[in-house]
Amino acid sequence: MATLKEILTRRPVAATIRLTVPAGGAKPAPPVGPALGQYRLNLMAFCKDFNARTQKYKPDTPMAVTITAFQDNTFEFTVKSPSVTWYLKKAAGIESGSSRPGHVTASTVTLKHVYEIAKIKQSDPYCQYMSLESISKSIIGTANSMGIKVQKELD
Repeated sequence: MATLKEILTRRPVAATIRLTVPAGGAKPAPPVGPALGQYRLNLMAFCKDFNARTQKYKPDTPMAVTITAFQDNTFEFTVKSPSVTWYLKKAAGIESGSSRPGHVTASTVTLKHVYEIAKIKQSDPYCQYMSLESISKSIIGTANSMGIKVQKELD
């Protein structure tokens, strides 16, 4: 139960904005500018903060960011690692998945690739309490739905 002090100091939320922005490439141009501008948020502060937080990733890596805009024109944001599908496409070396998953195999990845992706995804806020095994099973399911075959080792 929240205390009275916590309830009184809560800031009213104006909106929750979800964006996919390239790592280190946040600019006050679309898509970032219009999304934040309509809530009168400081665009340059967001761009500098986001670019500083994502400088360890390769440029043009798509990062999912959730921005919480408050009514006093302030904001907080959380940056998630790139999607599992992006990692699988990079590991398999393909541009897109199979047009007919289950019938046509687009490419193959090894269990080592899956394990490495799972280790990266474990740092995400939603996956931090999940076991590595359950994250790996989820990644294998995603790979199957994309038409990517998972093998123990490449032949």
